[in-house]
Amino acid sequence: MPCVAVAYSAGRDSTALLHATLQAAQAQGLSIAALHVHHGLSAHADAWLVHAQTQCEEWAKAGAPLRLMSQRLQSRPQAGDSVEAWARQARYRALRQMALEAGASLVLLAHHRRDQAETLLLQAFRGAGVAGLAGMPALIERDGLTWVRPWLDRPREAIEAYLREHRLAYIDDDSNADPRFARNRLRLQVWPALIAAFPHAEASLADAATWASQASDCLDELAAIDLAKVDGPRGLVVNHWQALSDARQVNVLRAWIKDRTGHSAPASLVQRLCQELPVTGSAQWPVAGGSLRRHRGCLQFVLGPPEPADASRHEPTLSIRRAGRYKLPGWGGQLLAQRVKENGVPLAWLAHLELRPRTGGEQFQAAIGRPPRSLKKQYQSADVPQWQRDGPLVYSGGQLLFVPGLGLDARVLALPGQAQLNLHWQSG
Repeated sequence: MPCVAVAYSAGRDSTALLHATLQAAQAQGLSIAALHVHHGLSAHADAWLVHAQTQCEEWAKAGAPLRLMSQRLQSRPQAGDSVEAWARQARYRALRQMALEAGASLVLLAHHRRDQAETLLLQAFRGAGVAGLAGMPALIERDGLTWVRPWLDRPREAIEAYLREHRLAYIDDDSNADPRFARNRLRLQVWPALIAAFPHAEASLADAATWASQASDCLDELAAIDLAKVDGPRGLVVNHWQALSDARQVNVLRAWIKDRTGHSAPASLVQRLCQELPVTGSAQWPVAGGSLRRHRGCLQFVLGPPEPADASRHEPTLSIRRAGRYKLPGWGGQLLAQRVKENGVPLAWLAHLELRPRTGGEQFQAAIGRPPRSLKKQYQSADVPQWQRDGPLVYSGGQLLFVPGLGLDARVLALPGQAQLNLHWQSG
């Protein structure tokens, strides 16, 4: 029997939604999984779980195709965390896990029109953009599940009338009166005055969220068109990006950063990039999970930048006797030694290696028949960006053998038939 999941806190809204879903399920041959998350934040949380169990048992005994699933959160918010944000994220993780265990692909959430109006106001107070002002989506596919809010256009009064009509019992969450939480302050202190001054505020704000959602979709479609123009194999092409209008530059930059990093860019970063990207030369900007780096007219995302160099932690020597990975945490990466049949260094040269930082004046020969040149000129000739030049210079018997970003010096290449390895430097 197909299963539909309902997020069930045992509060007013979720109780009404679970009851209404059960009425529809019996006629459509569906089973229902009620998903209850025990946050452990309230002294009454155990009692709420008991209420949920009792209610679901009564409905199941009456013939409803229902089972209750519950999960008690084991983690706790850390110092400095927003309790609201922590609880929301942890709740959705728990709901997802239980829904998948139940075999459900659809999860119903009980948010209604006033919830949507409150969300728009909170996002506006936080300075959110169009996507934030869109509020909560009525339907979204995320993490392998479809999440649906079927009552997002229903007023709270309609839900309260449904509870009275069917004489449904529910619990009241005492934390809803705690003014430390932003939504509670809005609900308790602002909302009554707002409705008194503007009786249609709830419907108007919910409509505004719908318009913002449509505008956000249009901006996404425009960003996809512009990405096809500015995104190249080496990253975002700055001169193509500059050909766009200012508004489209901002829009496509946000989309490009989110696509690369998986995170929305803060407004301060986007503003800074719009000012600094047109400047020539190399530069970098830290972002979540790595850094954005401009090189030769392109903006790139580099995952996991190495720790700043600390000469006191640099490993001074290394012995390589076979192929494999040789971690060098003091240098912020590892040397990868791979067995090859040609263009490698003799294995005998790798038994006693010295690892040194660049000091200036080093000479590197890029290929047989070419003259040795300074590392700076070799890097420029090979178009190696600054961030790929980190790592140790590898010496054997005083001879420079390997340079990160350039490879093996041509003067140390093995003869045909010799046991040999190639070296690669990997940061991070």
